[in-house]
Amino acid sequence: MGLFERYLSVWVGLAIVLGVILGNLWPDLFALVAAVEYAHVNLVIAVLIWVMIYPMMVQIDFAAVKDVRKSPKGLVLTLVVNWLIKPFTMAMLGWLFFKVLFVEWVDPQTATEYIAGMILLGVAPCTAMVFVWSQLTKGDPNYTLVQVSVNDLIMVVAFAPICAFLLGVSDIQVPWETLLSSVFLYVVLPLVAGVLTRRKLESDGDPASLARFVGNLKPWSIVGLLATVVLLFGFQAGTILEQPQNIMLIAIPLLIQTYGIFFIAYYAAKKLKLSHKVAAPACMIATSNFFELAVAVAISLFGLHSGAALATVVGVLVEVPVMLSLVAFVNRHKTQFEDDTGEHPAVS
Repeated sequence: MGLFERYLSVWVGLAIVLGVILGNLWPDLFALVAAVEYAHVNLVIAVLIWVMIYPMMVQIDFAAVKDVRKSPKGLVLTLVVNWLIKPFTMAMLGWLFFKVLFVEWVDPQTATEYIAGMILLGVAPCTAMVFVWSQLTKGDPNYTLVQVSVNDLIMVVAFAPICAFLLGVSDIQVPWETLLSSVFLYVVLPLVAGVLTRRKLESDGDPASLARFVGNLKPWSIVGLLATVVLLFGFQAGTILEQPQNIMLIAIPLLIQTYGIFFIAYYAAKKLKLSHKVAAPACMIATSNFFELAVAVAISLFGLHSGAALATVVGVLVEVPVMLSLVAFVNRHKTQFEDDTGEHPAVS
């Protein structure tokens, strides 16, 4: 691991600070960038995420995707945590903190909206960024693709009913354009580009050309991540400085939820005796959120300046540094998982 990757959390921290500073110095510029969107999907962010996940898509070997059925436990783990545990623990934590522990600091209407925003995050499993977390933990790209694809299919039919049940409303409107456009931009388009690139490299007759190409792209993947962080924090710079106490109140249960869900998945992965390359993306997919969809639904249901919208935005702010800490944890403890031979890998 190179010096830049070794201290990635430091560079992300600097990117967060830079984003807040630039967002306050040039708010009009960031507002202009934020306005470049379709169906609540920011196209500039979409391009940067595309840059992040394209190198991993190139590594996907469709001939090996069929082998996923030989290890179904990782897929089952992801689905159980994402759809049977995560939404309900998020709702429970939201109620506990904003109806009991923080009741003296937040008015009832705002508290209800905060809980709603948290629920929307909990019911939206990650689609795009998880490819980055999987790559950073050296997860199996083929397995990650299958996990994300199955999650997306379930999300199409399960997102609205679970939201309706937990929010206590029956007329929730899912922004289908946002959902479908995000899947197309973050999964389908880079996947097609990756497959075509891989075929071209394999047809050249040089077995090492694929590894060289991916190695050359790797720095751009990190640049895409840092640029995304700068923009996300630049977009919300005003809110961060104007409402630091509210952001802190929302961040506390979100942090507990994120770390709690991760360790549920991590413990289960160990009990299921998954290999590291399957366990790592399984834990990451179970932990991260599809924040673009959550933000879009919060805005459409409760309004742009609602507590629900703010809660989903705080979810964005919390996720990147938290997920990086979990990536570091998984990589430090990879010897606790078995490899494909059923043995624990030696410490290197």
